[in-house]
Amino acid sequence: MVLLRVDPLGLSRSRFALSPFAETLSAMIVLSRPCTDFWLAAWHARHQAAFRARLDADPFTRGLVMLCGSTKYLPDHLVLPPPGGMGTTLESELVEVARVPDTAVRSSLVRSVAQSWEAHDLDWLTGHAHGARTAELFREVWQEHVAAHWAGRRALLERDVTYRAGLLAAHGWPRALHQMSRRSAWVGADAIRFNDRPGPDRVVGPDGMLFVPVSGPCGAWLCEAPGRPYALVYPARGAGGQCEGERLDPARSERAVARLIGAGRAAILRELARPATTSELAALLGQSLGTVGGHLAVLREADLLVGTRVGRRVVYQRTELGDLLADAGPGSASSAAEPT
Repeated sequence: MVLLRVDPLGLSRSRFALSPFAETLSAMIVLSRPCTDFWLAAWHARHQAAFRARLDADPFTRGLVMLCGSTKYLPDHLVLPPPGGMGTTLESELVEVARVPDTAVRSSLVRSVAQSWEAHDLDWLTGHAHGARTAELFREVWQEHVAAHWAGRRALLERDVTYRAGLLAAHGWPRALHQMSRRSAWVGADAIRFNDRPGPDRVVGPDGMLFVPVSGPCGAWLCEAPGRPYALVYPARGAGGQCEGERLDPARSERAVARLIGAGRAAILRELARPATTSELAALLGQSLGTVGGHLAVLREADLLVGTRVGRRVVYQRTELGDLLADAGPGSASSAAEPT
């Protein structure tokens, strides 16, 4: 079990960040596999054929992507902490990746191959300037498959940050970090469990940690670099629902919930797969603040959702009962997150 040990000073300086690079890496892994998540189905269907053609045409791309999707140790040059907090840009991250020396790239790839659960080789790692080639690959994948959807995805990620910031303000970091990933958890008084595999503990420095949501449905990874804060990448709440399991027909599920509680309230409950404020819901659904507020009051009385105050705003999220009613799989897709 790998623990991230953090003292009170480091914890007080921990914060959230965004990483377009991590979002692109997550998208590449998702596109390399069959789609299992309803909310990503339209995007996946539109982009997978072109992405698979890229894999078939370029051994470097195929080798790197397939390795990343089947190893317990992501290559070091792909897991650098984002440098700009919530305002991190892709270009700022690509500059750092491009600077990684070939010897360092090869060394970390060898370790990734050794910790993969599938057979891999490095015959595809030919030539030189591996860091620069990786940066160019990520730039192209971002432009072709992610950039057009970034506004919606960023809104999803910011809503997760808002939700967790509310928990942080009200209850502290242990509650804010609850269920970031399937394996992470707060342990004792001073440690975050990163995963349940054997490995050395890490000591978080006085600058604290970064917590970085991505919209991919499964998996989490740790980013580290000398002299930089650790960054824990995790799937945003509601981004992909469950990672496994049988799904109900989405249209049938939505009709059933609408008949039970009304179409307007069902739409709000479905949208709250990702926490949101009243004004965010009104904008997403094209309804007035008064209408949304009335629906929220009824849903709260029915114990289908709860509100957490963050400064002057109240962020709403579904309860476990609300998740069950909305079926948090087919019904968790937001039209604002992934346009069809």
